[in-house]
Amino acid sequence: MTAREQLTETILASKRKQGLKWSAIASALGTGSPILYTAALLGQFPLTAAEAEKAVALFDLDLSDAALLTEPPHRGAGVVMPPTDPLIYRFYELVQNYGTTWKALIEEEFGDGIMSAIDFDMSIARQPDPKGDRVKIEMSGKFLSYKRY
Repeated sequence: MTAREQLTETILASKRKQGLKWSAIASALGTGSPILYTAALLGQFPLTAAEAEKAVALFDLDLSDAALLTEPPHRGAGVVMPPTDPLIYRFYELVQNYGTTWKALIEEEFGDGIMSAIDFDMSIARQPDPKGDRVKIEMSGKFLSYKRY
């Protein structure tokens, strides 16, 4: 296990011990979204120095951990493909079933290119429904055309 993976485990243990929710953690760390802070604390995004200092205090971490929390991560580390967790697998399944459809519709509307996952916004919300609440995920990424050279 890498130092970053060990730090993630320490953070998760402290979160459980304190009974914290990701939304409360996000509020304690700064003005970013709960998605950004959750990703950062799970090792997929860096925190700013100020946010890392707050995380060190919140989770009772070592001061040296603040530097690790601000380093650019190795994104996707620890992700098994195909995913084995049922919830994560459903996203993989969505790409398998609708990926070509998304590609065709995006290219028809925008042309040849990609949707950025760097210049990107996402929100997750509960959508009440009489048949059972629904998960609502909205994603918005900047369109980047392929450059001809």
